[in-house]
Amino acid sequence: MKRAAILGSEMAKGLKLTVADTSGLTDADWIAINKIMRACEAGGFNVFWDEIDRLVDPVLQIRVAKAFFPDLIREALKDEMAEQGITHEDLKEFLTRRPAGYQ
Repeated sequence: MKRAAILGSEMAKGLKLTVADTSGLTDADWIAINKIMRACEAGGFNVFWDEIDRLVDPVLQIRVAKAFFPDLIREALKDEMAEQGITHEDLKEFLTRRPAGYQ
């Protein structure tokens, strides 16, 4: 993802981010969200992506970024899927064939 181009790289300290989409967030997501919000309040927005990168799990990274910027993340995922040649139908087929217990 072209982070600086997407959201800008400089913002003032004391930035108060807001969660735009709370749907499906887990306790682990909220822990990460609160940590990122505190970091941005102290260091400004330029620490946002650094904090996202510190989250080891890529799925957690996406869920947390989506909580703040749902439209941006949705579009970025669509664009990346298109670049990889993955269609909506491919994704639906994968999701219907996944093994039992796979989340």
